[in-house]
Amino acid sequence: MTDVAAPPTYRSPLLDRPGAVPAEGVDAGLAWHFGNPVAEQRRLEAGTARADLSNRGVVTITGADRLTWLHSMTTQSLSGLAPHTSTEALLLTPNGHVEHDLHLLDDGTTTWITVEPGTAGDLVAFLKKMQFMLRVEVTDATADWAVVGEASDVVAAPGELAWRDPWPDLGVGGALYTAAEVEVEGHPAWSWRELLIPRAEFEAAVAAGDYDDAAGTWAVDAARVAAWRPRQGFETDHRTIPHELDWLRTAVHLEKGCYRGQETIARVHNLGRPPRRLVMLHLDGSMNELPAPGAPVLNGAREVGRVTTPARHHELGPIALAVIKRSTPADAQLTAGGVAATQEIVVDAAAGPAADVPKIRRLPQA
Repeated sequence: MTDVAAPPTYRSPLLDRPGAVPAEGVDAGLAWHFGNPVAEQRRLEAGTARADLSNRGVVTITGADRLTWLHSMTTQSLSGLAPHTSTEALLLTPNGHVEHDLHLLDDGTTTWITVEPGTAGDLVAFLKKMQFMLRVEVTDATADWAVVGEASDVVAAPGELAWRDPWPDLGVGGALYTAAEVEVEGHPAWSWRELLIPRAEFEAAVAAGDYDDAAGTWAVDAARVAAWRPRQGFETDHRTIPHELDWLRTAVHLEKGCYRGQETIARVHNLGRPPRRLVMLHLDGSMNELPAPGAPVLNGAREVGRVTTPARHHELGPIALAVIKRSTPADAQLTAGGVAATQEIVVDAAAGPAADVPKIRRLPQA
């Protein structure tokens, strides 16, 4: 389902570390792992390892009108965003399909946005077309800034640029599409933030050995899948609407004014149901291979969806996120790329008009 182009020639300096195995696809140019992905996952979850996200795009916006301008175009309420407050916003097509997922932080003078690899140029080009006579200046700062991820919800220190992921908390003006009163035992909590670091400093720190504890994309994907956290270009395609991925939880404010794609958001939320739904699959652990991203999900002989992100988790074993037809029975025994799979419901098939399902509770691990 990937709709994000791979970055053209980027290569992280961490790929020069002994044992580094290159990632493929959208994250080509980063390390998939450094020789021991299980240990990397554990360190990442414990907060003692950092993840190389230096292929992410970085866009900056300055000018007095920047927040009201972004407020008018995106799904999130931004006009009154307080300095150093993190939020998530989506830029939709006119038909309400997800085009960009914006990890957004404003420091009082500049709005910092990180986006998927290879997409900053497209975002900047679109924003400049919408600039008109407003007091804003948009810059692709990817060449000057690197992104590093860590499992933490610590508030940014003075002078630190850190986007804190709001997932899975319900944001103001948001809505939940998760199954009612679900308790998920054994799932690690998702606490995540992205640090923005001058690229020259990042490269110098790598050379000095400061990132010898880094975790690869294997570990990040495993943690994200276990937390049901959607990612643009993985869980999305050209038809994705936010309701299908429970993205109204953190990235959509249902009470704000007009923006591109709002009609679809309001119509589906108030009058209809999303045609597809996100699930997490528990895969048959006796198989040596994971299904590939994009592999068909079958209910018997009938194709009902696609695998979006497969992963091997150090505790949950082989798992995957998938997007399937809403009508697929919750107890259906599925196969994903030829591997037997059972569903863990993420988006409730019954969630529909003015969805108001109780917030999911994740039980702490023993």
